Amino acid sequence: MQSPWEYPDFDDHEVVHFVTDRKSGLKAIIAVHSTHLGPGAGGTRFWHYAKPGEAISDALRLSRGMSFKNAMAGLKLGGGKAVILADESRAKTPEMLRAYGEGVDRLGGAYVTAEDVGVGVPDLVEVSKYTKFVSGLPVAAGAVGGDPGPHTSYGVFLGVKAAVRRKLGRDSLSGLHIAIQGAGSVAGGLARHAAKESARISIADIDQARAQKLADEVGGSVVAPDQILSMEADVLSPCALGAILTEESIAALRVPIVAGGANNQLATPADGDRVHARGILYAPDYVINAGGIINVASEYLKDADEAGVKAKIEQIPGRLESIWDESDATGRNPADVADTMAQRLIGRG
Repeated sequence: MQSPWEYPDFDDHEVVHFVTDRKSGLKAIIAVHSTHLGPGAGGTRFWHYAKPGEAISDALRLSRGMSFKNAMAGLKLGGGKAVILADESRAKTPEMLRAYGEGVDRLGGAYVTAEDVGVGVPDLVEVSKYTKFVSGLPVAAGAVGGDPGPHTSYGVFLGVKAAVRRKLGRDSLSGLHIAIQGAGSVAGGLARHAAKESARISIADIDQARAQKLADEVGGSVVAPDQILSMEADVLSPCALGAILTEESIAALRVPIVAGGANNQLATPADGDRVHARGILYAPDYVINAGGIINVASEYLKDADEAGVKAKIEQIPGRLESIWDESDATGRNPADVADTMAQRLIGRG
């Protein structure tokens, strides 16, 4: 196995912390990319990886993305991310969560965890018994915090509308075709918002039953997972896992806009140029999907009420516009422009 320093995704990460607990079977990796603006914050992913090295790459990529996301959202947080390596059965036990919480706690606040794929609010409640460095916990009605999914989907919806205004000159999604990859919390929230504006919605998910349930709710249609990326539509919205925009998939795109909630949509930096070269407007993922971390940050930092969180999320379209303006002025692709902006904000520009 390579050392973390040798991984292509290693970017001067401050901490790469391996957590092992033989008794519970826990194997986890916590990566803290930057604490320049505050504690490294980002969710914990519970996932089965074919090879342990894939888990390291995921933690490195995701934590760097969180540094950029939190910086671009104007938060007093750095970037971190964790992955718990699931076995093939994907069994998760209270003992594992306890060992994980103790591992987070040993970092003394350098990393603050929250939800991600495979880790929900009940898991965080268990983790919070063993560390205070956790956010996204249940809150009273009207209070800031809790499940970040609805806040992420609201920000993605606003970002999609901004992209539609920019590229298509339309203020409404009415009659437009939105192809959504995924049927989870963020995808579902986006679909519901778009349906209220009378958009035509196509949904693909590896869980066909979940996709059908969402499609029935919003009056949409289900397509096969291997067809969604090449579907003709007005907007492709990736809201599942990352690295789906590759040289091959980009060549097959039949949309003028890519704007979605998935993290790390571009498989490589060169893929940002490929999307741009095709004249497709791209919304950098960590800018458009920042709504959840904005909510979680205010829960942890106690620096805004519900109205304040909503107001912060509603700044996402303006940030996208500034990125697209610079992209137009310089000819650089939007992902590259956003990376440069974020690097400056975390003191690495």
